[in-house]
Amino acid sequence: MNLFTEKSKQLLHTLVHRNRVARLVTGLAVVGLLVSAVPNVHAEKSPLKSKVFDLSEPATQLVRDTELHNGTVMQSFAVDDVNKKMYVLQLMAGGQQLPGENGPVTGAQRDKNGDMTLTQLDLEGNKLGYMFLKGFGHGVQMGAEAVGDTTYLWTETDSVTEGSSGWGTQLARFPFENGKILTPDSDVLEKHQLIEGVDRTTVNIDQANGLLTMRYRQDGAFHFGVFELEKVNRKQYTPIADVPQPSVGTFQGFASYGGYLYLLEGSAYGTSGSVEPTGNTYITAVNLSTGEVVDKQLNTAGTDMTFREPEGMAVRIPDPKHPQKAELCFGFASSFTPLRLANVFSIDRLLPEQAITNDNNE
Repeated sequence: MNLFTEKSKQLLHTLVHRNRVARLVTGLAVVGLLVSAVPNVHAEKSPLKSKVFDLSEPATQLVRDTELHNGTVMQSFAVDDVNKKMYVLQLMAGGQQLPGENGPVTGAQRDKNGDMTLTQLDLEGNKLGYMFLKGFGHGVQMGAEAVGDTTYLWTETDSVTEGSSGWGTQLARFPFENGKILTPDSDVLEKHQLIEGVDRTTVNIDQANGLLTMRYRQDGAFHFGVFELEKVNRKQYTPIADVPQPSVGTFQGFASYGGYLYLLEGSAYGTSGSVEPTGNTYITAVNLSTGEVVDKQLNTAGTDMTFREPEGMAVRIPDPKHPQKAELCFGFASSFTPLRLANVFSIDRLLPEQAITNDNNE
């Protein structure tokens, strides 16, 4: 009787154990099916995923008729959202003599050399400081990267003369230092050759998504390569996107935000195709994953300016804690020689691409 009881207990224990294992295996299988039913459940969000700016939205003026360190036309600008600063590039004015130079240098020679002036402003347009960049390029576009309380600027460098102007062939990263004069050989410069054998290199930084976009020319055609900023700073140059430049008029700058690239084109009143007050300033939106043009709109911001030439783009994040609330900014030079002034406008409405394309098709 005792032997039978003991065997019965062992049998019962075995059955219970097997039942628990079976339930555990079944449960794990169900979890596996649920996970597999949700693709990329643990995948990180792609930096190329975002909404697109509504280019038809009326613009707001951020900076109006601001005087820069030199009186030449602004070429491009960038915004450090963390430290609340704006930086503007322009060709160096003629008639200046810098340390080490034998005499004053003409504006035409400065342009040929690729000599530029960099002005630091606050976000209200008040001048705070400046730098001189000798032999860097034409300043078609630039970027800003905040690291703590230091602003690192990204520009072209190693200028090569083509026609009457100097154009960059590499990218450079350097901290802003008021009053400093830099050359391509300065120790403070970090140089980056992202793609070999290209020229006309210019750059934009999308800090909200950790991206660097470089415009470059290869075999006579312009392209835009997108890189992860952190990896570029480690000298790892693998693009995550690369698209050809679509057909545009007079190219004046670019910026990227997430999955979209924005191109600025146009010329001053009185030039071919630019009639006051409408002008010929357009902004084009390009999908960086496909290279397709999503939208293109005539821009009529600042049409009351007597002189109005589009110059440069940037994306501003008013509150860095909310990078999804962004502003697409674009600049215009105003006034007349010898004192051109800087102006910056912005739009801030972001929509799904489908809403933009559907609206265009209506």
